[in-house]
Amino acid sequence: MSEHFIKNIEIKNFKCFENFKAEGFGRVNLIGGKNNVGKTAFMEAVYVNVYSKNINTLFTAIYSISYRRDNLEPICENCTDNKFYRKLFENIKSYFSISNINISNFNILNKDGKKEYHFDINNKKNIINTNDFSYQDEHIANIEYIDNFGFSNNNLKEMYIQVQRVDKENILNHYINEFDNTIEKFKIFDNSPECKLINSNEYRKINEFGDGLKHYISIICSLYACENGYLFIDEIDNGIHYTQLDRLWEIILTISKQQNVQVFATTHSKECIEAYMRVAKKLEDKDITYSVLTKLRNGELLHSLYDYELLETAIVEQEHEVR
Repeated sequence: MSEHFIKNIEIKNFKCFENFKAEGFGRVNLIGGKNNVGKTAFMEAVYVNVYSKNINTLFTAIYSISYRRDNLEPICENCTDNKFYRKLFENIKSYFSISNINISNFNILNKDGKKEYHFDINNKKNIINTNDFSYQDEHIANIEYIDNFGFSNNNLKEMYIQVQRVDKENILNHYINEFDNTIEKFKIFDNSPECKLINSNEYRKINEFGDGLKHYISIICSLYACENGYLFIDEIDNGIHYTQLDRLWEIILTISKQQNVQVFATTHSKECIEAYMRVAKKLEDKDITYSVLTKLRNGELLHSLYDYELLETAIVEQEHEVR
């Protein structure tokens, strides 16, 4: 059931990763570390690797990374123009990764006054002049990335459709009511996510309830949409009150197991890490890991991975310290 899970990965020539290796990943993987240490870049590297099925999907992954990074900048009027895609795509000059799933290599090279894209995907090499490249995107339905800005209404609509297809609307409403007991139902009208309050006949736009609720719903819907695939969540606790974190992790660990979804998430919150450890122990879910990224003085990135047994030991030590 977990043949598609990333177990190990080597990353080179991508952002802050010059020669980086990590291994031992499970079904659910939390990545911690100080700010600006490379947590998001690591998730992006893994995301590109699993998305590298062909040239179009590799292009889509790299383009989408740049698009998310520039999320707050004005977007051109004609986003179908190849110049727009080319600019964002070429923000990433090189990328190389080897995992137990895919081998993915991309470089932009200038040769004899011509710019070329060099692709090597699972040992299939292609060299394409930039003037001949199609810039055709190709999305993979069961791989999703929730960035720290959260889903757009259109993204959430697409994920909610998958919830409807597997008849999980009632379960979703139950989870939402646990998050906010004043809410009875969640629906999307046209492109507008809205919630109905208990003892009310009216729906209110989800933005009226704060960013945390939308983030919470986005995660749950994506878990159902990513069956037998991957879900990446940047700053998983974004907008979520610390009192809700245990329940959020229970939901993630439960649905990811049911749907066979491998999850990678980042946080810099101590409360989020502690909640993750508590819930993993409570559910006795041994297919989890916690990674810490540390930048050494020479700029090298160090990866330390804690599996279930090591996390359980850390919990016991933590409880002992409290006593």
